[in-house]
Amino acid sequence: MNKAEKQTRDQIRALFDSQSLAVLATSKDDQPYASLVLFAATPDLKEIVFLTPNTTRKYDHLIHNSKVAVLVNNTTNRKEDIDRAASVTATGIAAMLEHEKKNQYLDLYLYRHPHLKSFSDLKTTALVCVTVDRYVLVNQFQNVVNIQVGD
Repeated sequence: MNKAEKQTRDQIRALFDSQSLAVLATSKDDQPYASLVLFAATPDLKEIVFLTPNTTRKYDHLIHNSKVAVLVNNTTNRKEDIDRAASVTATGIAAMLEHEKKNQYLDLYLYRHPHLKSFSDLKTTALVCVTVDRYVLVNQFQNVVNIQVGD
């Protein structure tokens, strides 16, 4: 990993650490859909996890099309955002986690969102893991940096 990529990853990690909410973009039958989710990311930024009831539109979309985008930003809805705000879009593949892998990722998630423990225990709640293939960091309104994620 070169210095520029390390710096970009550090900026993404800092943004993720400062924000709880993300916008999840899904699609089914060529119809896009966006949802707010509370998220957590693995320390290496290779995966993003969130909870959702298995009765939601986003869950249905994920079952039919696992390609997703996740957007995290720190905008404050002020004119200064043009110069100061940053956003990151992660693209990747979503999958429902089960069994031993689920416990590891659920611990990561609940560390960030302990108030959702009872929600996570419901039989209708799914833990979704997005395996990230690419990040696009945008800051200073037009400064765009792409990084590939993976092995």
